[in-house]
Amino acid sequence: MRNQALLFINGKEHRVAGAEAFDTLSNYLRYTLGQTGTKIVCEEGDCGACTVLVGRPDSSGKELTYRAVNSCIQIVGQLDGTSVVTVEGLAPPRELNAVQQAMVSCHGAQCGYCTPGFVVAMSALFETRDRLSEQEVRDGLTGNLCRCTGYEPIIKAALAVDGSRMMRARDLYPSAPMLETIGAHCRDSLTIEHGERTLSAPVTMEQAIGIRSERAPVIILQGGTDLGVQANKRGLRPPLLMSLNGIKGLDEVRIDAEMLSVGGTATLAALETAIRLHAGSVFSPAHGHLAELANILGIFGSPQIRNAGTLAGNIANGSPIADTLPFLFVMEARLELTGRSGTRVVPINAFYRGYKQLDLEPDEIITRILVPLPPSGSEETLGLYKVSRRKDLDISSFTAAIRLQTTARTITAASVALGGVGPVVLRMPSVEALLKGQTITQDLFERAGQLARREINPISDVRGSRDFRLQLAENIFRKFYYERLEPRREMREA
Repeated sequence: MRNQALLFINGKEHRVAGAEAFDTLSNYLRYTLGQTGTKIVCEEGDCGACTVLVGRPDSSGKELTYRAVNSCIQIVGQLDGTSVVTVEGLAPPRELNAVQQAMVSCHGAQCGYCTPGFVVAMSALFETRDRLSEQEVRDGLTGNLCRCTGYEPIIKAALAVDGSRMMRARDLYPSAPMLETIGAHCRDSLTIEHGERTLSAPVTMEQAIGIRSERAPVIILQGGTDLGVQANKRGLRPPLLMSLNGIKGLDEVRIDAEMLSVGGTATLAALETAIRLHAGSVFSPAHGHLAELANILGIFGSPQIRNAGTLAGNIANGSPIADTLPFLFVMEARLELTGRSGTRVVPINAFYRGYKQLDLEPDEIITRILVPLPPSGSEETLGLYKVSRRKDLDISSFTAAIRLQTTARTITAASVALGGVGPVVLRMPSVEALLKGQTITQDLFERAGQLARREINPISDVRGSRDFRLQLAENIFRKFYYERLEPRREMREA
């Protein structure tokens, strides 16, 4: 067992223990190391001014893959075994990299406070490609906010970059020597104590279960995208934290014709990437369902949030407006829970017993999410919806999933889940019963929306009023009909 977290920051080895291990990475960079290029503004993971690159071993274990994350909501100790690159480390000393030079040439900065975050996030995009389209730039920078430039010169700067002439993080900081040190140091589990607080990072599931059962309650720290905000804004200081990132194999995402399997530490970005890599595979109609999920993941949050947050964390957080839950509900997903007594599988539709109340024993950990995919030859339609004040980087006001199995124009089975209308995501059995066995018509979906409105009891809060959510619940069935069913009818009739 060891009591120091190991990080490489701009290629230099750092071993962190005590109070510093519980600090946010942004504070550690600025106030301990004096690297003030990383800016702190929102401390919520919203603005992107604190963006850094975090490199983790790829699937081969021979290279570090770098992704952009918000350092303001990452705890130093959870980054054990990683390589961090800040804006100061994007180029050799006294030089600018291609992104920085383009920002200068295209006048991409005014006040400059957001600029380091933009530069790092943009550099992350060029880690895997030489040129970007305008849409790729806009999508890749949704996690970075600027109140001065109007974004046009920043976008022009990104389009002007020739990535083939740019030294990437893996070029500046060769992976092999860092991976050798990380492998030797992180072979053993990590336990850091400071005062009444403890941070653990086991390297086996057995160790994790032991910590979870012997020292409960333990908060599992994965992406930290929610915990970091609560720590910064509400002063949350959990006495016991555990990171599972050191457990090998728990981050796997597998897709075949029958099942989507997502490991407990797999990030949302890894899930999205796996789905898009399978875009050319013939999993019809599963392919369409996964494409719907990828589209929702694309507006789940910023790239920085998706690069840190996990599907298991989104489930365990238990929010009734969690973006992934309606999909999991209508797909009849199952959760693999592992504890002292072994492994059990729980349907996600039975997992939530009330607001933030889970069918999860004190010693259990979500180790896999299993999503059955529809068989080849079945005729299905799936619609996933997120309503928020902003399209990108915003918490949902309302979410929904509608899944139909059909034969010709007859609905043979229906699954409906709504979020943001109760203390948990709700399946709508009365609406499903109304739809089943019926011929697809506009009137049927009008009645389904009206029934859904009567069946829910939403509250008013900062993201929307009760009446607003009631209307959304009714309207979503009209939207589904016109977007998913009416065009199909017109094509067939033509």
